[in-house]
Amino acid sequence: MSYSKPPEDQLKKKLTPEQYAVTQQCGTERAFTGAYWNNHEPGIYVDVVTGEPLFSSLDKFDSGSGWPSFTKPIESGHVTEKKDVSHGMVRTEVKSKSGDSHLGHVFDDGPSDKGGLRYCINSASLRFIPVAKLESEGYGQFTKLFGATAASAAAGAGAQKQANKEVAVLAGGCFWGMEDIIRKIPGVLETEAGYTGGHLENPKYDDTHDSKSGHAESVRVTFDPAKLSYEDLLEKWFFKMHDPTTLNRQGNDTGTQYRSAIFYTSEEQKKVAEAVKARVDKSGKWKKPIVTEITAASKWWPAEDYHQDYLVKNPGGYTCHYMRP
Repeated sequence: MSYSKPPEDQLKKKLTPEQYAVTQQCGTERAFTGAYWNNHEPGIYVDVVTGEPLFSSLDKFDSGSGWPSFTKPIESGHVTEKKDVSHGMVRTEVKSKSGDSHLGHVFDDGPSDKGGLRYCINSASLRFIPVAKLESEGYGQFTKLFGATAASAAAGAGAQKQANKEVAVLAGGCFWGMEDIIRKIPGVLETEAGYTGGHLENPKYDDTHDSKSGHAESVRVTFDPAKLSYEDLLEKWFFKMHDPTTLNRQGNDTGTQYRSAIFYTSEEQKKVAEAVKARVDKSGKWKKPIVTEITAASKWWPAEDYHQDYLVKNPGGYTCHYMRP
């Protein structure tokens, strides 16, 4: 994989203020406040800026410091060190190689049986990827580190999905507004904003503008079919939360990235989607024909962190989505 740092204007949009202050301005988050200081789930930690792999949960330990602590990097080539004489101290700063992101510092008071080092890292510099998602997010080469744990996680996730989870992939304009409505639907377990249906590998937000990459801004919905049927998700929610009659457009947002689409994950979903679309089209509730695309789901690319649950983080943010009668 290629790990490149985005231009400054994109970087400020991609990162939260704290992530920017830590990674770009050598800031430090307050102890015991970060997302990962007490995280014990198996997986890897990557640079929040570039995605380059940095540390593994296998090397994480509780240092009592209030920051995530590791005995070593997952691969030395992705981490660099430099002398830091700021704040009247002499320390060794730790940075990511490709992104040049400030991560934290390394000290020599770590576990003696594991090399004696303590990489004291800010959560704000990291993004955590659990074992079960390593393959789908492009880090499959690291699953071997976890051995039976990885196999167990994958098998467990698969079994649980079959038992009480189903996945729907829907597009209907800006994914901020779509996700904000969908996540509140009874029976929905998880939502993720992302890109799918295009030709470009590992697309970023700017790649989708002007229909360049062919991807649609979409929401990946994990739901409990015992509480919410796929049919109801489409008929009672999807076809009411956006205008399915406008081709490659929602409100003032135009381009194929804003198209109305259902990306089915099984033949059964395809049949249900086609039946619901035909029923809605004939109902007369929309004055123009439904133009929603129904096509097989393709590779899913999660959107940047700042897009996830955007309207939860920014309650006054832009949206053109609302529920119609």
